[in-house]
Amino acid sequence: MRLDQRFHQAVQGFWDVRAAQMRKQQESGRIDAGSRGAVTGGAQMDQVTALLVDLLEEAGLSRLEIHTNTALELPGFYRAEKKWDLVAVSQGELLAAVELKSQVGSFGNNFNNRSEEAIGSATCLWTAYREGRFGNQQRPFLGYLFLLEDCPQVHKPVKMKQPHFVVDPAFVDASYRRRYELLCRRLVRERLYDAACFAVATNANPTRESHPADDLTFKNFAIALQERVRTFLKTRVEP
Repeated sequence: MRLDQRFHQAVQGFWDVRAAQMRKQQESGRIDAGSRGAVTGGAQMDQVTALLVDLLEEAGLSRLEIHTNTALELPGFYRAEKKWDLVAVSQGELLAAVELKSQVGSFGNNFNNRSEEAIGSATCLWTAYREGRFGNQQRPFLGYLFLLEDCPQVHKPVKMKQPHFVVDPAFVDASYRRRYELLCRRLVRERLYDAACFAVATNANPTRESHPADDLTFKNFAIALQERVRTFLKTRVEP
């Protein structure tokens, strides 16, 4: 099956899990406000995670070297540790850590939080790496994958307040979709992450997903991740 088809199935799984969690909440009689019933259920990104695990195994890692449920804590600098969504460790070296995030509704309340989380997590890890918390190993791969609900609200320009200074022109009249695209691209260009994937998807069955930017596709993300693993394994095989 082609990579784009596999990613489509994983994104459909995201929506299917959310719908099942909402149904479970309704049947139990404990309904959270808005879509919180799906958010508090967890596991929405499990099928995306499973796809990444498959890709890592295809690149040559064993399943025992890939962590998705436990042993996800990595040292930090500004805090003791942080749990990532996927961690790959082989022969005592950190190969990769990936953060998986999504946003459905409540766009205004969460964009800044998501941005601060992404920037802070990477900054904390890289500083810990510089300070030797991971030993004398080669630079690990950091990946950031973001899935945004595709709906009319994410395409509308977002109002800004500029009481003292002028903001970056790139944000003028930018929608939330555009803002997330800028975030993901700048995370990579500033080398906070080695690769980023930004996808938008409709909440439907079947869903429709797309990548607003050619440099932030899942294909590019997957290739970068697998190449990092293959390079590591090659250095371990050759004398």
